[in-house]
Formats: sequence, C-alpha cells, structure tokens
Amino acid sequence: MPSPRSTGQSAWSDESFQEKDSAGFYVIAAAVVDSDALQDARELMQSLRGRRNTAKSHWTEMDARQKVRAAQCVAGIDGVHVVTIGSPVPPRKQERARSKCLSRLVAELYSLGVDRLFMEAREAQLNKRDIQTVQSARFVLPKGADFRIEHVHGGQEPLLWVADVVAGACRARQLGEDAYWAALHAVVLEVEVPTDCR
Repeated sequence: MPSPRSTGQSAWSDESFQEKDSAGFYVIAAAVVDSDALQDARELMQSLRGRRNTAKSHWTEMDARQKVRAAQCVAGIDGVHVVTIGSPVPPRKQERARSKCLSRLVAELYSLGVDRLFMEAREAQLNKRDIQTVQSARFVLPKGADFRIEHVHGGQEPLLWVADVVAGACRARQLGEDAYWAALHAVVLEVEVPTDCR
C-alpha cells in the first residue's frame, strides 16, 4: 500500500465516467509505478494487445477474459494506484466532476512523492482546462511544492494503459460488476470526491 513520501516520482492517468441524474460518477485513476519496474510494466502492457494491430490496449475493447487478465497483470506491477471517484455526475457536468477529481488526485499523488502527472491528451482546449486545474490545486500543497502535468497521446505511452485498466475496473465495479476489481483492490488507494454537481 502507499509508502511514505519520497520525491521525484511520476504518475500516469486515465479516466472513465458515467453520466446519470443521481447515480453518475467520474473516475480518474493514476498509476504510480516503481522506478525500477517501469520498463517491465511497459512491456507487460504492450503484451496485452495480443495479436491485435492497435496503437494501444484499451479496456473497452477487451472481452471479459481479457479484462480479468489485464486486471491481474496490473495487480502484479510494482507500485500503487490512486483512484478518485467523484459523484454525482448529472448530464453535461462531466468536466466539472473531472476538475474536482483531478484536484484531489494532485494532493493524493503529492503525498506519495509524485511531482509529475502524465495524462492522456484530449482536445487542446480540454488539455488547457486540466493544466489550469492542476495550477489551482497546487495552492493546497505545501509552499514551494512543485507539481507538473503533461499530456501525451495514448498510443505513445503504455503506462497510460495501466491507468486505463484501473479506471475501467473501477467503473465496472461502480456499475455492479466486481470481478475485475477483486484482482486490484489490494494495490489501489480509493478516494471519494463530492462533486457538488447539480
């Protein structure tokens, strides 16, 4: 589980969400992989693509058997994963919920020694919103704290796929399907986030 704060670590994140009037939620998962396990983790995630000629491994494209294997593989990677789960998320409020979850994620990651967060790139305007959210979130960190965000394309960094698996398994559990989460729960720190969305 989480270790005392050290410095200079990176995290890789991805998200999943479900909009619904009262039961919607937003999940941001971040993978904090031990520095000596980074290359092995990348190779492991690339192996999950199997024979498919795809740019990246993606949870939503996996069948149930592949999802179980992916969850088990991620559980075996040296490190810890942080998940912020925001609710409620009514229709058209996902960006507000994302901002709330990302703000809390920054604080949680910083406490684990992370000072650099890689997120999967979206549209330029949405990436800018993430940057602004992280800049605002830094105000709750200790004075002089350094925390940076960088957006990268999903096909360029297999460590983003670790977070995709964690986010996908968390989403499945939120929707009542616990099988995938069972493999992961021991290596995940979960944080509930009120979104104040109405």
